[in-house]
Amino acid sequence: MQNKAGTSKSVKKELVIESPRQYKDAATAAMEAELEAESHAAELAKPKLIEPIDYENVIVQKKTQILNDALRELLLFPYDDFQIATLRRQGRYICSTVPDNAEKEAQSLFVTECIKTYNSDWHVVTYKYEEYSGDFRQLPSKGTKPDKLPVHVYEVDEDADKDEDAASLGSQKGGVTKQGWLYKGNMNSAISVTMRSFKRRFFHLIQLGDGSYNLNFYKDEKISKEPKGSIFLDSCMGVVQNNRVRRFAFELKMQDKSSYLLAADSDAEMEEWISTLNKILQLNFEAAMQEKRNGESHEDDEQSKFDTSSSSIDSYLPEKSGRETEAKLKNESRVKLFALDSDSQKLDFSGIEPEIKPFEEKFGKRILVKCNELSFNLQCCVAENEEGPTTNVEPFFVTLSLFDIKANKKISADFPVDLNHASVRQMIPTTSQQLLNGSGDFGRRILGSVQESMLQYPKQGIFSVTCPHPDIFLVARIEKVLQGSITHCAEPYMKSSDSAKVAQKVLKNAKQACSRLGQYRMPFAWAARPLFKDTSGTLDKPARFSPIYKQDSNKLSNEDMLKLLADFRKPEKLGKLPVILGNLDIHIDNVSPDFPNYVNSSYIPMKQFENSPDTVVTFEVEEFVPYIPKHTQPFTIYNNHLYVYPKHLKYDGQKAFAKARNIAVSIEFRESDDEEAQPLRCIYGRPGGPVFVKNALAAVLHHQQNPEFYDEIKIELPTQLHEKHHLLFTFFHVSCDTSSKGGTKKKDVIESQVGFAWLPLLKDGRVVTNEQNVPVSANLPAGYLCYQEPGMGKQHSGPEIKWVDGGKPLLKVATHLVSTVYAQDQHLHNFFQYCQKTDSGAQALGSELVKYLKSLHAMEGHVMIAFLPTILNQMFRVLTRATQEEVAVNVTRVIIHVVSQCHEEGLESYLRSYVKYVYKAEPYVTSEYKTVHEELAKSMTAILKPSADFLTCNKLLKYSWFFFEVLIKSMAQHLVENSKVKLLRNQRFTASFHHAVETLVNMLMPHITHKFKDNPEASRNANHSLAFFIKRCFTFMDRGFVFKQINNYMSFFTPGDPKTLFEFKFEFLRVVCNHEHYIPLNLPMPFGKGRIQRYQDLQLDYTLTDEFCKNHFLVGLLLREVGNALQEFRDIRQIAISVLKSLMIKHSFDDRYSTRSQQARIATLYLPLFGLLIENVQRINVKDTSPFPVTQNNAKDEVLLNVAAGNPLVTPQKPGNTLDNNLHKDLFGVISGTASPHNSSTPNINSVRNADSRGSLISTDSGNSLPERNSDKSSSLDKNQHGGSLGNPLVRCDKLEQAEIKSLLMCFLHILKSMSDDALFTYWNKATTSELMDFFTISEVCLHQFQYMGKRYIARNQEGLGPIVHDRKSQTLPVSRNRTGMMHARLQQLSSLDNSLTFNHSKFCDDLSYQPPLPVPPQHWHVPKPIHITPGL
Repeated sequence: MQNKAGTSKSVKKELVIESPRQYKDAATAAMEAELEAESHAAELAKPKLIEPIDYENVIVQKKTQILNDALRELLLFPYDDFQIATLRRQGRYICSTVPDNAEKEAQSLFVTECIKTYNSDWHVVTYKYEEYSGDFRQLPSKGTKPDKLPVHVYEVDEDADKDEDAASLGSQKGGVTKQGWLYKGNMNSAISVTMRSFKRRFFHLIQLGDGSYNLNFYKDEKISKEPKGSIFLDSCMGVVQNNRVRRFAFELKMQDKSSYLLAADSDAEMEEWISTLNKILQLNFEAAMQEKRNGESHEDDEQSKFDTSSSSIDSYLPEKSGRETEAKLKNESRVKLFALDSDSQKLDFSGIEPEIKPFEEKFGKRILVKCNELSFNLQCCVAENEEGPTTNVEPFFVTLSLFDIKANKKISADFPVDLNHASVRQMIPTTSQQLLNGSGDFGRRILGSVQESMLQYPKQGIFSVTCPHPDIFLVARIEKVLQGSITHCAEPYMKSSDSAKVAQKVLKNAKQACSRLGQYRMPFAWAARPLFKDTSGTLDKPARFSPIYKQDSNKLSNEDMLKLLADFRKPEKLGKLPVILGNLDIHIDNVSPDFPNYVNSSYIPMKQFENSPDTVVTFEVEEFVPYIPKHTQPFTIYNNHLYVYPKHLKYDGQKAFAKARNIAVSIEFRESDDEEAQPLRCIYGRPGGPVFVKNALAAVLHHQQNPEFYDEIKIELPTQLHEKHHLLFTFFHVSCDTSSKGGTKKKDVIESQVGFAWLPLLKDGRVVTNEQNVPVSANLPAGYLCYQEPGMGKQHSGPEIKWVDGGKPLLKVATHLVSTVYAQDQHLHNFFQYCQKTDSGAQALGSELVKYLKSLHAMEGHVMIAFLPTILNQMFRVLTRATQEEVAVNVTRVIIHVVSQCHEEGLESYLRSYVKYVYKAEPYVTSEYKTVHEELAKSMTAILKPSADFLTCNKLLKYSWFFFEVLIKSMAQHLVENSKVKLLRNQRFTASFHHAVETLVNMLMPHITHKFKDNPEASRNANHSLAFFIKRCFTFMDRGFVFKQINNYMSFFTPGDPKTLFEFKFEFLRVVCNHEHYIPLNLPMPFGKGRIQRYQDLQLDYTLTDEFCKNHFLVGLLLREVGNALQEFRDIRQIAISVLKSLMIKHSFDDRYSTRSQQARIATLYLPLFGLLIENVQRINVKDTSPFPVTQNNAKDEVLLNVAAGNPLVTPQKPGNTLDNNLHKDLFGVISGTASPHNSSTPNINSVRNADSRGSLISTDSGNSLPERNSDKSSSLDKNQHGGSLGNPLVRCDKLEQAEIKSLLMCFLHILKSMSDDALFTYWNKATTSELMDFFTISEVCLHQFQYMGKRYIARNQEGLGPIVHDRKSQTLPVSRNRTGMMHARLQQLSSLDNSLTFNHSKFCDDLSYQPPLPVPPQHWHVPKPIHITPGL
């Protein structure tokens, strides 16, 4: 322990790196503090940044060389790399939802911009090779399944008691798959098998060493004895049930046509035996067929290999015949090396972006409502001649709507239905008013697509519910023609006595009422039913409508209905309600996605619409979506409806009229208050009438002076509203007296006017909504809208108006706006209004505009989401026209606020849809406007300044992806639309934009590197977004400039950074290096001067020289960072290795680079990995492939770890005696977790005597200490190359983990497999002796790391049972059954090769006269196919 402490104190300063282990002991904690103090004294210097080449100049200067290169596709970007396209907006409708004249009519900026949004097509930027710009898992060719390796049986598996297939049948120990008691029929009986001939035996199914199965049977359960007999299942042809002799019996049919009859104790047991035996027969059959196929192909392969082996030496020489043979060998269709790697087969969806779809109409849970019939007990034939069907005795009208008890409101528009028989409908005369020609301007666009007659009698509706739950009810309100009081009219329907006479009486009264008051309605009854079983939207189909309840004249309003529904599930409450005898048959169902023949709430038909008289039209019913941002979606269609609800008229105090009891209210929509003004035909009509009408009537309450109303009047608003647009309410007293007394004059007076009221639609530029209380006038003079209340001591202005009841607000009315062109938010309205006045801010006063911009932060969330595209478009328009920085910054702040709100509500997808499909940069006029990408970059920089608001700054960081995406799209559109894409890269963008980008990167980086602790999510997101932006800049900008920005980024990191910053850095490198043209960016071409005569003269770099990193910037940077990361802790190393390996896997699978010559050229970019691995050879040189790590909980291991914990980064020792060296090896093997501690306590003398000096876990050989080796390398390979791969004096000596080693070795093998022979010969000729030895050490480690350990080994590993000992049988070659000569000769050949590569290195170094023979290139190493990779690879 003293020796250990002494060692730790004398540790060199340059080797001090923080240990990844946590020390528990006080002494070790003190040592750690001492080491940390030393590390502060010798701070790690930042690695110097290599200045990249001026990419654009280089490709111009080397244009001839590039164009003459046979592989120039690896050096040049394609010309058609990106383009902008316009996609036709695809809607659900036959025609546009925007009225033809809407754009002409629109005067308001907001309405105009909304209409443009709904009319515009999609604007997209497409990248032709974008599918190559992600992870290797997202490559277009990655979806194809790789070829599987042929199935082989290996010697190491020969003695296994089980194989994989048998294991699936439940085999765990000794090959037993099933055992149990059965009855065996007497097979020796010459005549037949009877019940008595069955004997009870214990059967034991066992697998033999050759894979075949026997069914042994015994007298008892002692299966260790010799069996009484055996059934060889290899000879069995099938197992079938046979119950003719005994129950639960089954028969085994053999090849010699004999059979065995067995019986179980139960049916289940019999089925289990039959199933098990049939599975085994199936496995035997498959194995036999596979062996047959393998045998044929194997013999052919061996023969062909044997024929060519004699001339294989010739193929090493660069002669023509040898080259042809070599090409033939190489072009064999081999499985890609990385296809066998477990990492390449793992499913990882983390990097896959969700598919971005254009904006589209979205609906909640959709319910189809089919109205079949409304029938009451009171029925008769209504025809005059009494010939016809028996029907209801008078017309009834049903209105359906949805009520939500939880939200305590009505959540849908009304769906009016006329279920009356045709003969009943004829009872109401068609009024001249209904026959008025046409349906007005609003009906023209509809009736061009669908016949009006098809819309007259709706029976099917589609309701939509965004938030389904069990407390939503479908309510049916039933009305009839006005006749009298509800009680009087309902009385005949509530009696169950003989109804024939009653029916005739009611019919007579009904006919009279219909002919006189057919246009007036009265409330009659209601019914309801629940819609959903649960919150997931499961329809409650079995539920039926409640009984039909009589309508209470004092409980008419929607509020009263909600109270009644709240008691719906309380029988004691509902039982008290009077019931009308009848049945309402309405069916509900789900709506299929391809449901045809329906129109939307504006009566615009879908594309799947059959325009014929026989078509049953279904009507979409408008949902009143709650004003909650998360339930709101951006509007995509034109919709402009106003719903009007007269609520209450208080007329009991009026003295202006003699009679005002049966009060009807008529609603009109007018655009003028002139004397001659006419109402607009824009009100949706009732069933049976025109589509649009000029006025609508509310239901009448008999003898009520203070009537309540529940009617809903739906109005199609004009595109552009102005101050004169208003609702006019006209009140009538309706005479219900049908007595024949009196003169004819009296009978003719059905209605008399009893007042007027009006409601202007606009207030402060916005549509009036919610409840309003308005006064009622006895007269209606021209210019009534101009009337204004008098001020203090002043006369009123406007015409003379006679107010009813002293001008009190007698009428209560509510309105509900469902519009996609009018917003209800005052802040948004004010902002657009100001923009309209000042030409989108171009002539605005900065302070005024800033005031309106700041007010937008108070905009309602649901309005912001609903009008998202229109708002963002306007923001970017103002940004380009802003003349002051303060305005631009405040515009960007508003955008940040909008983007933040969308994310917080989980609506990020809307932003992605906006950027991809909607955003369109305005035409660029140099003198007038600026570009979005430049102005946005500048304002982002201003917001990121330290003095700026930190909350806004954090939001910008967190959601920076949106802003970078807009920058990218703006840049692309700018280049194409202004024809700048044809210019040289360094002329495409202004110097000011280049400066803005550089400033933005430099301003963003301190936030990323300093805020990662306080605000990790924002820092991580900003880092990823910046990486994506930089990657995409390669497509548009000067690539040398982009390289410099990457250098700027890297300059903010240092070697001693926390783990999070390493993650950021490698995430950045991963994203950037995944660019679709990463290979051309690295220019895989020779940069030597003069004409190159021989391949050996090429200046191929096998170490990371400054020149290499400059010429091949991205790959040089990545390899430098990976090399530095290898000196860090495990987590950091793993991140770095993963990035490198994933990139190399991507090159391997990229179908653009599938030829051998392309892969060889790409491999030249990664040759410096050789130098990097050689620097770390002692950390890779682990030949114990045991995948079982040291258990940290083991007390013995804990002691060993504590002993070794002084410093895992150990100075390479000078040579000592061999026993000490081996102790070091064992000890450090335990520390690194790669050697078993059970073999470490005492050295194995035999292994010490025969130890390979280069295989020890830490270098202790003579002449092989790391300082000396580094000095040796400084003069190797190329006299002009200075320093090692990294120029880093710090070298860790602790071992890498198995997974890290295997990943690095896979990269090494891939380069070795891909590189050309000439490149390999050049390396071998220029490498020093020690480098050659390190190279072959790494190759030897590959053999050890990837050796096949056998199925039992793998199975035990997976089960966590620990290592096993097996004999020295071949672990790489297939078992040589019936083929001895050739395969055994090959085994000896491989064995001799192994021995030749593992000679003692110290002896080799002492003999200076010795020159190594020319090695065999790896492409010709005759390892028999297949090289079986460990499944854990």
